[in-house]
Amino acid sequence: MLCFLRGMAFVPFLLVTWSSAAFIISYVVAVLSGHVNPFLPYISDTGTTPPESGIFGFMINFSAFLGAATMYTRYKIVEKQNQTSRFSTPVFNLVSLVLGLVGCIGMGIVANFQELAVPVVHDGGALLAFICGVVYTLLQSIISYKSCPQWNRLSTCHVRLAISAISCAAVIPMIACASLISITKLEWNPKEKDYVYHVVSAICEWTVAFGFIFYFLTFVQDFQSVTLRISTEINGAV
Repeated sequence: MLCFLRGMAFVPFLLVTWSSAAFIISYVVAVLSGHVNPFLPYISDTGTTPPESGIFGFMINFSAFLGAATMYTRYKIVEKQNQTSRFSTPVFNLVSLVLGLVGCIGMGIVANFQELAVPVVHDGGALLAFICGVVYTLLQSIISYKSCPQWNRLSTCHVRLAISAISCAAVIPMIACASLISITKLEWNPKEKDYVYHVVSAICEWTVAFGFIFYFLTFVQDFQSVTLRISTEINGAV
């Protein structure tokens, strides 16, 4: 286990495990508390009502921080690799980082503004998180192919592209169906007119969310050869 998490590999691994726990724990608490229907609630539905709202907010905030740390480390890895053997323009890597960080800001907005309290702000944060996240995975997949075979295995590139494609295919109906729902609510009746839109949108939302998780899991191997150094310099006399 320690060998598996050598170098900086613990960062994406912690992101994956922590984010998975955030979704699962919030869901379990919300269902056991009777606040949501066990069948396909939105992810945000499981973090709207206390006590699960506190759990959801805290854990998603930390997930956003871990996501930013993972993306920045990935940016520095690609930057260093590109200096050794130029395979992509630096701007491409920078744009990917910026989009990823904007997506993390969106996660923070989702965590701190519940959907029933401030739905416009919450939905805006969710759009940032999902759209920027999907574009980030697509750009990183392209970078992976460009750096193959020297820095990535072809099989890893294929996995990343597959996850990106599935997430991209899911995010479009997720947004489209969610926009057709006329009211924001936690409990749904199958006989309601917007129920089908809710189910399709919820399935796509969970698909994209766990697509992100599995995507970051593919970073673990890349991070194993990376070390973090912190140096302190004091200039002048006190």
